[in-house]
Amino acid sequence: MRWMWIDAITEFEEGSRLVAVKNLSSSEELFHDHFDGSDGLPPDPVMPGSLVVEGMAQTAGILVGSVNRFREKVVLAKVSSVELTEDAVPGQCIRYEATIERMDEAGASTRGIVSRLDHADGSWTRIGAIDLMFSHLDNNLSGREFPEHNFVFSDNFRQILVSAGLDDYIDD
Repeated sequence: MRWMWIDAITEFEEGSRLVAVKNLSSSEELFHDHFDGSDGLPPDPVMPGSLVVEGMAQTAGILVGSVNRFREKVVLAKVSSVELTEDAVPGQCIRYEATIERMDEAGASTRGIVSRLDHADGSWTRIGAIDLMFSHLDNNLSGREFPEHNFVFSDNFRQILVSAGLDDYIDD
C-alpha cells in the first residue's frame, strides 16, 4: 500500500473485529483541489468518498490478513455496498470499524461502519456503512501466479501494525 488512509489501529479482536482512525488535516493534499473554490463557489473541502472506502478497505484488509498472520496476499475483490450519509471534512477524526462476516480459503467478506467524532462531547456519529469482499491471491481460482513476496506490505503499513502491538503477526 503506497498511501495509507488510516493513522492508527485503536482496537483489535483477533479474527473478528478491528477499529482504525484517520485524523483529517486541512494540510493534506487531498483537500487542496476537492471543492477548492476555483469554480467561484465558496471553498468546501471534503474527503472524497472513494478515499473513505479505501480507508475502510485498508482497515478490513488488515483484519482479514491478520487471521493468517499476513502469510497470504489479501486484496480487495469487490465493493459490495457503500452508503455514505455525511461528508468528512478537515479537522475531523473518522473511525473505521470492520468485522468479518465470512472467512474461507478463497477470501472473506466484511462489514464496516464509518463514524465521525463529535469533538464537543466525545461521541461518535455514524456517517456510513461499507461492505467489502477480499480475495486470498495465493488461493485464487484463475491459476495465475503472483510474486512470492507479500507486495501489499509497505513501511507505513508495518509501522501501523507495530504501533498497535501487532508486530508479532508479521513474519519477516
